[in-house]
Amino acid sequence: MILKCPYCHIQRQKEFASRTIRRWGFYRRKSDGQILVRYRCFRCGKSFSAATSSPLYSQKKRTYNRRVVRLMTAGVSQRKAAKLLRLNAKTVIRKFRFAGALAREENRRWNLQFPLSEKVQFDDMETFEHTKLKPISITLAVEEESRRILGIECSSMPAKGGLAHLSRKKYGPRVDGRSPARVKMFEGLKELVNPFATFTSDSNPHYPKDLRRVFPKATHKTVKGGRAAVVGQGELKKLKYDPIFSLNHTCAMIRDNIKRLSRKTWCTTKRMPQLQINLELYALEHNRRLATP
Repeated sequence: MILKCPYCHIQRQKEFASRTIRRWGFYRRKSDGQILVRYRCFRCGKSFSAATSSPLYSQKKRTYNRRVVRLMTAGVSQRKAAKLLRLNAKTVIRKFRFAGALAREENRRWNLQFPLSEKVQFDDMETFEHTKLKPISITLAVEEESRRILGIECSSMPAKGGLAHLSRKKYGPRVDGRSPARVKMFEGLKELVNPFATFTSDSNPHYPKDLRRVFPKATHKTVKGGRAAVVGQGELKKLKYDPIFSLNHTCAMIRDNIKRLSRKTWCTTKRMPQLQINLELYALEHNRRLATP
């Protein structure tokens, strides 16, 4: 084990151990009872342990981190999670945000363990923040065979149909961020997908342009969409054979396992960044359960 002071960054040397870094007793961590060795740096005079540089440093209830993530990706709301775990709601929110800050990078490292994907399906699903006058688009890409989630991004979009006029009247013009979000997602797929891969989606006229900007050599196949079925949270289609079943099934699982995305619920998204955190957490849990490298 190579010891390095997290404060002055000096590295311990065996021949000069007494002048650099030495053991300085131990202590028992209150949060989980683990015994940790303490070290002292003789250059800066500060003491530290292996936990000093950990992302969990100074957390008092670290044993609840995993439980909060499991509940938030299993159809449980933040308040209900706090009641089930007997924690303050603010503690649950802090742990939710802490886990979300690490989820995207962890999911990227997990996906990098697999070979480059040859067949990918992508599409947009819709939800809203606070009211249906403020809709949100969720862009999703999955591997066709394994249903691994390769990328997921949410963005704002203008209201459509009969709600468009009322939305502009009450909240003003709404930015359409769907195309930039799709490009951002495709950029994240560069290290996960073969440049000559086959992408399948519905016949949305905006998809080919966004895909060619990042994957100019890829093959893009479009299929005709179908009417939504009652089952599957409205994401599964009334078709004998659904060519993008892997994608639609994953969308149905997302709606079922993230409380704020369920159909006919009063638990709605209030802030779009919080929705993105929840999506990142679910994508990581989904991939870990579904595929093992």
